[in-house]
Amino acid sequence: MVAFGRRAPLRCLLLAAILALFVFLSSVWLPQDGGGGGGGGGDCDPAHFPCRTNKKTFEPPRTEPDETPPLVGECPGQSFQAWRLLHFLKFSVSVPNDVLLEPYLQSWDELITFMESLGSVVSFFSEKVKEKTDIIRRLVAAQGPDGRAYRSVRGMAEAELRAGAAELSRRSDSGCRTLLRLHRSLLWIAMTLDGLTHEPDRHGRLKTPGEIGRDAYQVALAPHHPWVLRQAAELVFLALPDRDYFLRLVCARSQREAEPALRVIVRALRGVHAATQRILEEHRLLDLP
Repeated sequence: MVAFGRRAPLRCLLLAAILALFVFLSSVWLPQDGGGGGGGGGDCDPAHFPCRTNKKTFEPPRTEPDETPPLVGECPGQSFQAWRLLHFLKFSVSVPNDVLLEPYLQSWDELITFMESLGSVVSFFSEKVKEKTDIIRRLVAAQGPDGRAYRSVRGMAEAELRAGAAELSRRSDSGCRTLLRLHRSLLWIAMTLDGLTHEPDRHGRLKTPGEIGRDAYQVALAPHHPWVLRQAAELVFLALPDRDYFLRLVCARSQREAEPALRVIVRALRGVHAATQRILEEHRLLDLP
């Protein structure tokens, strides 16, 4: 009882610190706007991935650039479906030397659903990602039905450079600046999922998802984040569920069963990231403030 009494103030202090960081992050991590959408939980079985009741339902296109690998199929009873993510990732790079924005954003819709399944701490960040996809969608909608510039990453980059919206010297809510933040986050997700396929160390130990996520964060996101956000990220890694929970991403019951399907997903994520990287690099947009 004495030990518990000593730890109680520490727990309260930790909770207070988390709340303070969340308040700070809600104002500085991503651009805020009056039209941002809030998340919402559905009456879904807690044993499965939760539903997004406020998310627009997108049907995968009926014509496919190539078939979905048989390794990734339907996972009954869960909102997130890896096969659907793969559809959208593939269609986003189905044109040469470009990335189509609508399937790219649909890919993020699926990733947001996945992130929300990882707990309330992570779902806070998924809402911030959703704000970014909403910004780009509003920019696309503002072009009207005949606006072709914002149909792809290349078209958006060229249009905003001509208009000066993506200039390097100041912060803005441009599509290119917003996309760059999503681009970095996509790398983090790809590296994290890739880490789940790695072999055990020489002692036979597999890294935890928290350790894998932290390592990926140090490469993909930490160099672009202020100190306070890096500390908040540490709390997220501590809160991530165990490896078995992540394996349900592909309805796998074991590490060995999950690895082939995870590699298919990682390859698709990296393909979209590489195509986007080339466009941003070509237009010198990788260092937007």
